[in-house]
Amino acid sequence: MEAVRPHRVVIIGAGFAGIGMAIRLKQAGEDNFLIIERADKVGGTWRDNSYPGCACDIPSHLYSFSFVPKADWSRRYPTQSEIEEYLDSCVERYDLRVHLSLGVGLKTARFDEAVRVWRLVTDTGPVLAARIMVLAMGALHRPAIPSFSGLAEFRGNAFHSARWDHAIDLQGKEVAIIGTGASAIQFTPRVADCASRVVLFQRTPPWVLPKHDASYGAGQVWALRHVPLLRRALRAWHYISHELRAPAFIRFPALAAGAERRARSHAKRQVDNVSLREQLTPADRIGCKRVLLSNDYFPCLNRSNVQLVTSQIASITPHGVRTTDGVEHRANVLIFATGFHATEPFGEIEVFGRGGISLADAWHDGMRARLGLAVAEFPNLFILGGPNTGLGHNSVVFMLEAQIGHVLRCLRLMRRRNTLAIEVRAEVQAAFNTKLDRWMQRTVWLTGCRSWYLDRNGRNATLWPGFSFGYRLRTLWVSARHYRLSVSAGKLRRLRRIA
Repeated sequence: MEAVRPHRVVIIGAGFAGIGMAIRLKQAGEDNFLIIERADKVGGTWRDNSYPGCACDIPSHLYSFSFVPKADWSRRYPTQSEIEEYLDSCVERYDLRVHLSLGVGLKTARFDEAVRVWRLVTDTGPVLAARIMVLAMGALHRPAIPSFSGLAEFRGNAFHSARWDHAIDLQGKEVAIIGTGASAIQFTPRVADCASRVVLFQRTPPWVLPKHDASYGAGQVWALRHVPLLRRALRAWHYISHELRAPAFIRFPALAAGAERRARSHAKRQVDNVSLREQLTPADRIGCKRVLLSNDYFPCLNRSNVQLVTSQIASITPHGVRTTDGVEHRANVLIFATGFHATEPFGEIEVFGRGGISLADAWHDGMRARLGLAVAEFPNLFILGGPNTGLGHNSVVFMLEAQIGHVLRCLRLMRRRNTLAIEVRAEVQAAFNTKLDRWMQRTVWLTGCRSWYLDRNGRNATLWPGFSFGYRLRTLWVSARHYRLSVSAGKLRRLRRIA
């Protein structure tokens, strides 16, 4: 094999996680790193999801890096295009283009135990070498499309909301939308504005609360730009107000009764038909599935050109969708708002650790890691946005910053100890997950609903069952009690070029 000089760090993915990791490496004085990204531009989920109406449901001053503040957000809840522009500006501000390889997807990563490096095979051919590999792809990047019978015979246009086909003009079209999750409630009103007919297929209804959105005025933007303390105070206020919602999710679901009343009142104000309103009222506790925010979703369902269908889908026909009651709902455009493979995020990417064990085998009964970051038998591997690091109540960017900080502490420990390999101890990982599963039992997410939070075994492998500041506190320490450090760098100095 041709000699390959290893990068200190190779980051897979250029969304929030990957860009944040790169910025912090630069700020720490580390310049020997590379980011590979399968797409032709950065942005992650905010690049992929460009459907009409796409926006965030976390306030803009909280859904951004604390170490790269932006004073001139245009509104309280940022739109997709503004978030994508923000991430692009982060790349330019920290001169990350020189570290970025676009259009390069990871196919296989294998840990070479002889020299303690990761060897990465990409879909463009070259083999890369990395001392440390950071998987920063997140959980919401592989669209999930149910395997409906007859889909291949559909004669119209079909696409997933995360792969929106902007070349298709929906004006005057008959559109079938499958799914009523976070994406669907944002784009359905926009589709209804131009389509002649919209049929919306709902499996179970979501809880929907009002979205208290507003534009920032010129005076507010000026104050936020020129008074940094005010900007920090606003971020802190958003964080605290969201964190106060945690007990209803993680310990005391009954505390959410007030939120359920507000959601019912919201539906009552906006949905005229009593029967339709009943179909839109969930039977599960609020928070069991993702809570959604919208001011225009319910009103759009009152329109004469929009029909809500709650019957189960039996098959896709050449001309539409057939439900189990025998009705064929005609459509010439089919849009899947069916979410992502959140509990199987790496798909066809193969990752092999110590002894040749694959990550797929290590996770054959579900994703498990310590702090969602490190997996036993996979030295020098860190996962950002990994198992059980999502949130139901606050900003995931806060969690990513905690994870990035932990990775940097691990790198500093390796330098201090003059070692080339760091690996979480198997017994530490097992103890952590035993405790995590015990905490999870008291959460709202295991009160009986079916959601993308749960894996095929019914285990919640996606969300953190505690306060976000509690997670951050756990990431502040890196100890030999948690990690096994091995191989003195002095013993391998002769391997300056890795063959």
